[in-house]
Amino acid sequence: MHLQTLAVHSGVDKDTAYNSVITPIYQTSTFRFEDIGKTKGYDYTRTANPTRKALEENIAALEGGTAAKATATGMAAVMTALHFLKSGDHIVCTNDCYGGTERLLRTYTELFNFQVTYVNMTDLDAVRSAIRPNTKGVWIETPSNPLLSIIDIKALTEIAHSTNALSFVDNTFLSPYYQRPFELGADVIIHSTTKYLNGHSDVVGGAIVVNKPELVDRVQTLVNALGVGASPFDCWLVLRGIKTLIPRMKMHEENAGAVAKFLSQHKNVKKVFYPGLPSHPGHELAKRQQRGFGGMVSFEIKGELKEANSVIRSTKIFALAESLGGIESLICHPQTMTHASMFPELREKAGINERIIRLSVGIEDVNDLIEDLDQALELIHS
Repeated sequence: MHLQTLAVHSGVDKDTAYNSVITPIYQTSTFRFEDIGKTKGYDYTRTANPTRKALEENIAALEGGTAAKATATGMAAVMTALHFLKSGDHIVCTNDCYGGTERLLRTYTELFNFQVTYVNMTDLDAVRSAIRPNTKGVWIETPSNPLLSIIDIKALTEIAHSTNALSFVDNTFLSPYYQRPFELGADVIIHSTTKYLNGHSDVVGGAIVVNKPELVDRVQTLVNALGVGASPFDCWLVLRGIKTLIPRMKMHEENAGAVAKFLSQHKNVKKVFYPGLPSHPGHELAKRQQRGFGGMVSFEIKGELKEANSVIRSTKIFALAESLGGIESLICHPQTMTHASMFPELREKAGINERIIRLSVGIEDVNDLIEDLDQALELIHS
């Protein structure tokens, strides 16, 4: 089946009692045993739940994975993935990763003696140089957050496998519609389902997807033992959102492309970060490994923090908020918001400066979005 059909139908037929077309919310903590040691497949919701199972089957089908587990948050998915590793293991991570990921890696360095090297992953030689005998994980985010760097998943996975390391790909920014990391050799895919998969800014959740049989039991055991499984209602909301994933993503991308083009021509904008622009250094790679360019746009204004704040405070449609991937447009200042917890030295090295603004471009009329940004940018130096 094609991806749109899978998005609508995968995993949903769970109601054998009444044959409901939409998956029910099995809002229960426990399930009655039919006899000692005999159940209908479920005993306790922390371990498994039919609504969660429906979502997991759906996401696994969309990503082409063997199995998926739905978690309570995106960071719970990141945490679960890191538990594939052990004390003393070394991880090579993209240097402009999500701030929450860097914060967790820093915490695990302190608690569990993880070793982490942050590298500009667009430089494959730098990645090769960072590999150590104890490297067990290569952490990839592409497009990166917030600078939208494009990282070669296939090449990095080959580097990871050459040292018997796992390649982890955070696919949140593009969703399975625009990027399929397993087809490029990835071992583990991570999502914040809060974002594009749900798409309506009304739930937080995560997912971790694997495609190797030996990782299936491991991820099931970890999610159960850590107690990070998503609630039935949250799973139902994400499953509902996924049904419209593809038409939403098409509109996000159409609007983002128009916004990026407008920004690239504005006198008060120094630089635009959007892989869909031919001027973007990762444009050709993005065309090869992605189906499309997504709905995220970042840009650097001409000026300093004062001017950036002026733009952020002056938009009327773009709401000042963290997160992304909802139907509404959001604007944020990565240095003081999404990446505030990141070590300043790492932030500076990655190029996340005070002049950069990140947009999650929604599905409103694009003319209204451009007009809103234009009036805010015109206030600079006025």
